[in-house]
Amino acid sequence: MKRITVAKGDGIGPEIMDATLKIILAAGAQLEIDEIEIGEKVYLSGNTSGISSESWDIIRRNKIFLKAPITTPQGGGYKSLNVTTRKFLGLYANVRPCTSLHPFVSTKHPVMDMVIVRENEEDLYAGIEHQQTDEVIQCLKLISRPGCEKIVRYAFEYAKQQNRKKVTCFSKDNIMKQTDGLFHQVFNEIAKEYPEIENEHWIVDIGAAKVADTPEDFDVIVMPNLYGDIISDIAAQITGSVGLAGSANIGEECSMFEAIHGSAPTIAGQNVANPSGLLQGAVMMLNHIGQNEVAEKVHNAWLKTLEEGIHTQDIFSDETSKQKVGTQAFADAVIANLGQKPAQLKPVHYANNTVMNLPKYQRKPSAKKELAGVDVFVHWSGTDPNELANKMKNIETDGIKLSMITNRGIKVWPDGFKETFCTDHWRCRFKPSENQKIQKGHIIQLLQGALHQEIDTVKTENLYDFDGKAGYSLGQGQ
Repeated sequence: MKRITVAKGDGIGPEIMDATLKIILAAGAQLEIDEIEIGEKVYLSGNTSGISSESWDIIRRNKIFLKAPITTPQGGGYKSLNVTTRKFLGLYANVRPCTSLHPFVSTKHPVMDMVIVRENEEDLYAGIEHQQTDEVIQCLKLISRPGCEKIVRYAFEYAKQQNRKKVTCFSKDNIMKQTDGLFHQVFNEIAKEYPEIENEHWIVDIGAAKVADTPEDFDVIVMPNLYGDIISDIAAQITGSVGLAGSANIGEECSMFEAIHGSAPTIAGQNVANPSGLLQGAVMMLNHIGQNEVAEKVHNAWLKTLEEGIHTQDIFSDETSKQKVGTQAFADAVIANLGQKPAQLKPVHYANNTVMNLPKYQRKPSAKKELAGVDVFVHWSGTDPNELANKMKNIETDGIKLSMITNRGIKVWPDGFKETFCTDHWRCRFKPSENQKIQKGHIIQLLQGALHQEIDTVKTENLYDFDGKAGYSLGQGQ
């Protein structure tokens, strides 16, 4: 028996949650349920986060959270509860199955059956941004080894648990050799632990094109946060069934399961909403907690119901549907089909009661870290890199020399092209001369020199070698 937390949410949330719980309990789910209230009522009571501290305590105690859609009031500084939950509970993996239901839901890709596993906490979505000059704003892309290891291992464990044959990695490490390079490197390392599962890597741009064109070539795809956000929506859209999809957010301690769609207040209370999205989230929850036989029974009964043409109004069509039903009647039809399998749609089969092996991250031994130089970023409104180089040479100290200037990552000194367009944001790299060593005191001297020369430094980035290997982008002329 597993104790879980349930929130019925707003709009159609209570109706589809009641239907979902009725189905999974009828199928034999071993659950004890603690219900909490979140969403619109809590927001409007004056709680800008939409959830009370007592509800947080229940979620954290039970670890498993099944959540119906909620309504976030417009304006007033109300925070997104979904974002807050993911960040506070460390829900590092967003998992979204994208499976076509041809011919019962219209799609151009009738045999599509893939799962997008998206890193959920870091990358550009860390939200660390700074305006540094009049013309340039930066957003930091943060990729960590723990983040990579956790999400990649989850993808392989998910594939193993659900009898999938291949895991594909998407990255852009031909350009972002350090950040995306780490993601790809960790993927290769962990893939070796799962020799029974095929693995492959695609550069994300051509990979996205292949998802849109030939999604049947993919099985499980794992990728960093931004790519995953974009491609999971592309994949869900081309299945033709965004409203039928469930989603999981997985953490080391807690996990949240939900439908992709919103609270649809305009049809609330009318017994017409389709509970399928939340039901698919519940199936993912049952798999996650090891109740795989129940998950399999529910999923196949749902497919059988769709195949019989028993449809809610959102997917009803004269061509493929036989009976238009409401929320509760649809739930009853699924329950009536428990123990049966579809004949036309592909039945699902989940490994018997296999809980995923997701060990906590173990920190690796520290590498030998040596300071190799410094990038000094400068706000300068001139346009001639040679003029800036002359100014920056005036602050050289103790054999620490100016080696390169770039603008938006393009080398403009030495040997730059006059055709290169430059903004007012310049990266000036200082490296020690041969047989010299740079110390952090030298960086302070460089900045003091810039202050005396009235050079506006906006930030510095220390350059390090790790076990003798450069831990920074080299650029040209290095």
